[in-house]
Amino acid sequence: MRINKPVTVVLADDHAIVREGIAAICQTQPDLQVVGQCSDGLAAVEMIEKLNPDVVILDLNMPKLHGLEVIRKVRSSNHRVKLAVLSVSHDHKIVLDALRSGANAFLLKDGPSRHLLDAIGHILDGGVYVSPLIETSQLFAPKGRGRALDPVESLSSREYEVFCLLVEGFRAKEIAERLDISPKTVDTYRASLMRKLDIHDLAGLVKFAIQRNLTSVTSAADPGGHAR
Repeated sequence: MRINKPVTVVLADDHAIVREGIAAICQTQPDLQVVGQCSDGLAAVEMIEKLNPDVVILDLNMPKLHGLEVIRKVRSSNHRVKLAVLSVSHDHKIVLDALRSGANAFLLKDGPSRHLLDAIGHILDGGVYVSPLIETSQLFAPKGRGRALDPVESLSSREYEVFCLLVEGFRAKEIAERLDISPKTVDTYRASLMRKLDIHDLAGLVKFAIQRNLTSVTSAADPGGHAR
């Protein structure tokens, strides 16, 4: 990690307690300086553009703009900033989607604070960091022989984003706002992902997500509520 000047950090997560926890971890390091915090995706894009930090630590499921969209928008104009995703999901697809969109690191919220500090140092040195809690041996394994087809991998990146938000309890209008698409398009993605997963109701999607550890929902949730 650099020592000639502080490493500036922006935190983007819709839960204040998460941001405060990460800020407290950063404060234990004299060379890390948190210069901004925000609670939604659009604010994250604006703050990154304004402050041009060295590192951004961001959640995926944020209001107004999904984390993957934040990464894509930032990467369209800024290739210097290091982007570290913080998520509850261990799923290989979302890890790969984040990395392919331009993230430099993928961390798990149930991981130790040491992983966060390790990731920051690693990506500042030009590397890519994936949480040790994620099984990486299959992460970049080729599809085909000797590997059963995972139905989740049949989903496009956008379908997967819609899937994640659906099982978190968000309605079509809210998902449309987060992904910057129309509610009608959300319905199209919903129909397509349900067909690919061969699951045809929201309760089934939630159950599938819980079984696969693809969501922060840990028990049967009201499909109309925001189970976070």
